[in-house]
Amino acid sequence: MIKRDRLIIFTRYPQPGKTKTRLIPALGAVPAAELQRKMTEHTLEQVESLTLTTPIAVEIWFAGSEDESHLMRDWLGLRWQYNPQGAGDLGDRMAQAFASAFATGAATAVTIGTDCPGLNAALMAEAFQALQDHDLVLGTATDGGYYLIGLRRMIPELFVGVAWSTERVFAQTIAIARSLGLKVATLEPLSDIDRPEDLPIWEAVLEAKAVRSQTLPKKKSPTISVIIPVLNEAGTIESVLKMLQPEAVEIIVVDGGSQDSTIALSEALAQHSAHINIISATPGRANQMNAGAAIATGEILLFLHADTCLPSGFSALVVQALESGAIAGAFALHIAGAMPGLRWIERGVQWRSRFLQLPYGDQAIFLKASQFWAIGGFANLPIMEDFELVRRLQKLGKIAIVSTPVLTSGRRWQKLGIFKTTLMNQGAIIAYFLGISPDRIARWYRGK
Repeated sequence: MIKRDRLIIFTRYPQPGKTKTRLIPALGAVPAAELQRKMTEHTLEQVESLTLTTPIAVEIWFAGSEDESHLMRDWLGLRWQYNPQGAGDLGDRMAQAFASAFATGAATAVTIGTDCPGLNAALMAEAFQALQDHDLVLGTATDGGYYLIGLRRMIPELFVGVAWSTERVFAQTIAIARSLGLKVATLEPLSDIDRPEDLPIWEAVLEAKAVRSQTLPKKKSPTISVIIPVLNEAGTIESVLKMLQPEAVEIIVVDGGSQDSTIALSEALAQHSAHINIISATPGRANQMNAGAAIATGEILLFLHADTCLPSGFSALVVQALESGAIAGAFALHIAGAMPGLRWIERGVQWRSRFLQLPYGDQAIFLKASQFWAIGGFANLPIMEDFELVRRLQKLGKIAIVSTPVLTSGRRWQKLGIFKTTLMNQGAIIAYFLGISPDRIARWYRGK
């Protein structure tokens, strides 16, 4: 079982009359629910920033029944895992969430709410770091509670005998921790927004955002060129190109001698878009991608397989990942299909990408154009050109893995079977490390 740090977010669907009830007398039911919505989205913005630099799994535990999970997904998207909080008081529900996290392989777990706008990605990262040598980490709330609690093992005593929703929560939790001999770390005090007198805190957050947007110079987003090597991809190229068109990116289709309607389909779409360029190159994915990069005008190059669809809003995710200090990046992987075993393949890809810093080409590798040419582009190999490129990049810095996945075709797994496909993939890597000629590996891999 892969052990990963787990971030658990407690929130609820912003239904008027059922959320932020202590603020309803001052605001009204609908504005109180709208405040809940905005604060949750504000918190998730910070979580998204955290995921770019810290390999964590994120779960949203919502108040309500499993029937409301579709409301949460429609609101906050598909990238997060959703669980109902269950029954009991706050302590019972947090204990259930922590127990679930550790039972499913979490190395450490941190739980936060969405009522504290001062909680940012840096503080969350500090909490996970503190758990490397502390049993318990608490974010102190100014009202006597805590806005964050983190554990590196399940400690049920921390959730029993505490007067929840009172000013005694933090003190009682610390007393329990001391009685158990726990090593405790605390984070800087922050304020929650629970009562009408707390509203100026949120107003200050909004004012600060407005000031930043008005006074900071508008930073022009780097341009992106998406390079797609193709060879007889009539079955997929049209949907891939249509998915890319809403994004303000340059699209370069590099054909390696297709004999089907790949070029005709691409040209038909190019007639309605000035952003699609179609060129030809000597067959071979490495050669085709280098040819596309050679004419690209974007500051960032993204190499996309023709059977892989990028997520909506991918360009912003790419820019954010590279601005976090990464030398390059790629996306998490989701494989289309319901074959038994595909989800295990995805988990293996997640582990390899995050912990070994080794994404493959079907995860849409991206990097700055200047960096691509500085390391000499793709090596002219008949196979494993993506593996070789990433190995060189590893020596230069961090490779960011964007949590939002690309969707790749499951056609190879469907054709050969999961076991055989996995065996062939791993066999190619082993052969490469043993010094076997890439030409020989390619002939074996492609059955020639």
